[in-house]
Amino acid sequence: MMARRARGFTLVEVLVALAILAVALAAASRAAGLMADSSVALRERLLAGWVAQNRLAELRARRAWPNPGRHEGEAEQAGLRLVWRETVSPTPNVAFRRVEISVAAAGHEGTVLAQVTGYLARGE
Repeated sequence: MMARRARGFTLVEVLVALAILAVALAAASRAAGLMADSSVALRERLLAGWVAQNRLAELRARRAWPNPGRHEGEAEQAGLRLVWRETVSPTPNVAFRRVEISVAAAGHEGTVLAQVTGYLARGE
C-alpha cells in the first residue's frame, strides 16, 4: 500500500515566504517614513511662503518706500519661528523699487525655504 503523503508547506517554503514578506514590509515602512519627512518640509515651505507674501503685502499696504539695501526681521507662523531678509534695489524707472524677500527657519538661515520678488511704486 502506498503511504498517504501529507499535504502542506515545507519549512523552506515558509522561510522564503517570510523573507519576501519582511522585505516588502521594510520597503513600505521606509516609504511611509519618507512621506512623513516630506510633509514636514512641505509645511515649512508653505509657512515660509506665507511670511514672504505677508511682508510684501505689508509694504504695499503701508505704501512704504524703503531705502535700497538689506533689511531683516523675524516672524512666527503656526508656531514656527522664521527669519526674513529683504533686499531692496532701485530699478531703471525711478518710480519703482524691486523687493526680494527670502525666508529661512530661525537657526538655519543658510537654507532658504521661500523667496518672493515684488515691486513697490512710489505713492504720489
